[in-house]
Amino acid sequence: MTDMRGRVCVVTGANSGIGKATAQGLAAAGATVLMVCRDRARGTAAQQEIVAATGNRAVELWQADLASLSEVRRLAAELLAAHPVIHVLVNNAGVMLETRQLSADGFELQFAVNHLAPFLLTRLLEPALAAGAPSRVVNVSSRVHSMGKIDFDDLQSARKYRMFASYGQSKLACVMATFDLAERWQPLDITVNCLHPGVIDTNLGGMPGFVKKLLPKADKGARTSLHLAMAPELADVTGHYFSGCKEAKPSARANDRDVRHRLWAETERLTGIA
Repeated sequence: MTDMRGRVCVVTGANSGIGKATAQGLAAAGATVLMVCRDRARGTAAQQEIVAATGNRAVELWQADLASLSEVRRLAAELLAAHPVIHVLVNNAGVMLETRQLSADGFELQFAVNHLAPFLLTRLLEPALAAGAPSRVVNVSSRVHSMGKIDFDDLQSARKYRMFASYGQSKLACVMATFDLAERWQPLDITVNCLHPGVIDTNLGGMPGFVKKLLPKADKGARTSLHLAMAPELADVTGHYFSGCKEAKPSARANDRDVRHRLWAETERLTGIA
């Protein structure tokens, strides 16, 4: 196992599922782990379980609802103040919803949590990631991104909402942002990669209970996230999509530079980061 002692790692959505397994894997390797969780009680329970399982007491709980852009900004400011040097950011938090819901800012909730929040958090943490260089950003996307299409006329799925189409759009946006950011941050020695974790039993939602019981558990889903966060051979690898701890081919749409650059500009506008 890679020795992560002295490395500061942020994991969002860390109180359950793949996020918790990722946080535990990093803690087991000796990292200082900053667990970002929406629910403080569940986050505290997960934090205590990880400390007990790994013996690593450098596991911190940070509470924030990433569905709110003001909460993302507050979280980033507090993280920067407490940890001006960050080596790994794993954007793991995500949602899948059968019915259309809106975030606190009025955005479709899947688009807000799966794309806008990690985009904004990553950009705001740039000073700490640059200070920690060589550093890594790991974005958890999904194979479902191949079902997505960036509809600039209806980014918020207000006209027509279908769970997998809207989820796919949000995860395609995540992949596109990964590729763009990798190019922009290469001079900073910050790698940015994304991944499909596999079809895993998690609390993501949108999947019948009887199906979930047949799926692999979260620790298997965390393997690729941990590989991208820790593997020495990936130190200089950036702007790629992975599945099963191996580089995989993203959808053709993910490589459409015109759409990517338009989406980047629109995302900056929506998050107010421009």
